[in-house]
Amino acid sequence: QVQVVESGGGLVQAGGSLRLSCTASGLTFANYAMGWFRQAPGKEREGVSCISWHGGNSYYADSVKGRFTISRDNAKNTLYLQMNSLKPEDTAMYYCATGVDDYCSGSIDRDDFVYWGQGTQVTVSS
Repeated sequence: QVQVVESGGGLVQAGGSLRLSCTASGLTFANYAMGWFRQAPGKEREGVSCISWHGGNSYYADSVKGRFTISRDNAKNTLYLQMNSLKPEDTAMYYCATGVDDYCSGSIDRDDFVYWGQGTQVTVSS
């Protein structure tokens, strides 16, 4: 049984930083691309970033480029999202998901991800 668990969310002031973590078990973590998504109230879930199985390829939504950094530690079955220069519009529930394949694409399409965590809330105050 695959389990995906996010952590690291919280309340931060605009301009601040947070680091999200995600652990995945029940699968060979290193074999799959991983992704971060977010969903704000009243909005659709959107792709934030994704990373290939070896970490050599990564993609970002235009809204977070230059501020967020995705990384992974395959030895620890853990995915990270370093979020800097946070803005109030980054407020959302953030979800981690496992890819259906070893690579992901720049479209960061939720249809390319199969197992999802329950999410961790990020709130950025102005």
